[in-house]
Amino acid sequence: MMEQVIFFTILAGFLITVLLSPIFIPFLRRLKFGQSIREEGPKSHQKKTGTPTMGGIMILLSVTAATLLMTGKFSEPTVETYLLLLVTLGFGLLGFLDDFIKVVLKRNLGLTSKQKLLGQIIISVIFYFVYKQNDFSTEVHIPLTDTSIDLGWGYVLFIIFWLVGFSNAVNLTDGLDGLVSGTAAIAFGAFAVLAWNQSQFEVSIFSVAVVGAVLGFLVFNAHPAKVFMGDTGSLALGGAIATIAILTKLEIILIIIGGVFVIETLSVILQVASFKTTGRRIFRMSPLHHHYELVGWSEWRVVVTFWTVGLLFAILGIYIEVWV
Repeated sequence: MMEQVIFFTILAGFLITVLLSPIFIPFLRRLKFGQSIREEGPKSHQKKTGTPTMGGIMILLSVTAATLLMTGKFSEPTVETYLLLLVTLGFGLLGFLDDFIKVVLKRNLGLTSKQKLLGQIIISVIFYFVYKQNDFSTEVHIPLTDTSIDLGWGYVLFIIFWLVGFSNAVNLTDGLDGLVSGTAAIAFGAFAVLAWNQSQFEVSIFSVAVVGAVLGFLVFNAHPAKVFMGDTGSLALGGAIATIAILTKLEIILIIIGGVFVIETLSVILQVASFKTTGRRIFRMSPLHHHYELVGWSEWRVVVTFWTVGLLFAILGIYIEVWV
């Protein structure tokens, strides 16, 4: 029974996105919701100017519909389900505001960094209070050991750091056609397996709903992309995967399974730190995917390579958690 629910959840997420896209993409184009490309980015990306963005709306609609529909077939939606949707839709709304300012109000940087950070912190704190009211654990497990550290009230700071950090990490990774769609499908698939292994079936259902939705989106987002997810999608996906890690108590494992997102973020941090302290750049451009483009790799080669690395990280994370 549960296996059928998982299968039909992936299928529902995939089909909803695929069926919405031919309607939604022309709608975005008519509204002139086209992507503005940074002038300091790779020159080859300038031809992408005007490609419809905010496609993350389709992902959010698909994930929400598939999750509620299929969770209802299995049982009543639980607190975990609502917490996942709270963060996903909350961060998605924040990303939507950012995209709206960029493409409609023509302010290329969108929300200021302070505005975005404040919004992320508010959503994270709301999540923490609901989480704490339902007596969820404030312990953080250390992989490969029997040790767990109870952070107590300090767990709210951890939640803020994790949700804000990974939402921004996925956002930074979203720079090439299909890059985040593919790496997200792999990472959420890994957490679906781990949630299933813990008998957290509602979390597993949500995870595979995301897998189906982003694979459906990838049909239209693969190179050459017909639509971009924008911050609407990337911030939501980052917040969602961090929430899954918190609910399954696999917070540290997320560093491994989300290794591509972590590396992309570190490349930006190292680049900025090096330039400010020495005046030199470590990479030709950050995030890291742009470095490989400027070295001469094709966009498709970079994306497939990062997908492969993401798959290896996912397998390693599952191996450590399940078999070690």
